[in-house]
Amino acid sequence: MPISIYVDGSGGDNSGYGFYVKETGESFYEKKPNITNNQAEYLAIIAALKFVKSKDDEVVIYSDSKNTIAQLNHENAINNDQLRSLAREAWELIAKVSKIKLTWIPRKENLAGKMLGS
Repeated sequence: MPISIYVDGSGGDNSGYGFYVKETGESFYEKKPNITNNQAEYLAIIAALKFVKSKDDEVVIYSDSKNTIAQLNHENAINNDQLRSLAREAWELIAKVSKIKLTWIPRKENLAGKMLGS
């Protein structure tokens, strides 16, 4: 049975990122001031990937950031050095999980967004 992890992040003055695990109810949130929305989305995915306990887990990460998901799935180019660095970190973690899928969902279906109050 796959583990469903919903991620969300927001930039600006009150920025932060986090994730919510649907099956267990576990969640994580970290305030991180003065990051962009894109950086927050990447950091949320990286935090979720670090949470995955076993490389044998089947994991689906859900995000409402079309751009971040497309970039990590190698569908869109990454033209920002900071985001490229975050993507590299994410790809290293992704490579350690045998069955992983990154999926875009509409904002209204993002359980992490609801939990994080965004």
